[in-house]
Amino acid sequence: MKNFLLRHIIIAALAIVSSMACLAAGNNDDLLNRPYADLKKLHFGFSVGMHFQDLRLANNGFITDDGEAWFAEVPSHSPGFCVNVLADLRLSKYFNLRLSPGMYFGNKRVTFLETKSGLEETQNIKSNYVVIPLDLKYSALRYKNLRPYLVGGIMGVFDVSKKRSEQIRLESGDFMLSIGFGCDFYLPFFKLCPEVKFCFGLRDLLDKKRDDLSDDPEMMKYTQSLNRASSKMVIVTFYFE
Repeated sequence: MKNFLLRHIIIAALAIVSSMACLAAGNNDDLLNRPYADLKKLHFGFSVGMHFQDLRLANNGFITDDGEAWFAEVPSHSPGFCVNVLADLRLSKYFNLRLSPGMYFGNKRVTFLETKSGLEETQNIKSNYVVIPLDLKYSALRYKNLRPYLVGGIMGVFDVSKKRSEQIRLESGDFMLSIGFGCDFYLPFFKLCPEVKFCFGLRDLLDKKRDDLSDDPEMMKYTQSLNRASSKMVIVTFYFE
């Protein structure tokens, strides 16, 4: 299910990029929009987009005193909304350093399955992320009114949503590695830059010290069934520069 959705995300992003390429290089092939835009040492912008959160869960086969064995997974992605501001520093003809802090609003839906009885439970983990991405952008040569690029970097993530007593609980802070691609489209008054980015968390986010469950130790079986929980994310962003 997740691979099916991911393929559709990539196909949709490529369709958007292809449409913008036709628009930018269509009827005005000889007219260069914003010919000096890339010569600025520092410029600013903003972005809006959507993201799809995921968790990589490491189950350990823990069996409770009652003989229960719980298996957890994230069966599908739920789309979320993101908005960022952008500061772009020109390093050379091909490289730019980009800082784009922002807010990501979304959720992850975790399904727990008891392997013997088939009993199933679901947890919806809502998140409000403050993100601080720092990326290095490598751009190809400009062709008429478009310029493809690759981007990679690191992203600090901090969840400011209120923590609740649920089956599992995640730590607030994370660091992610990111890699992606996009294309600058030079329009008459601004640059539009669709971008697809893949992010991979570096920390174990599973909170194993659940003092909030001291009055309900039965709920600890879900945390005890997992060794590790790490985050993943697919981001589709539209920059206006």
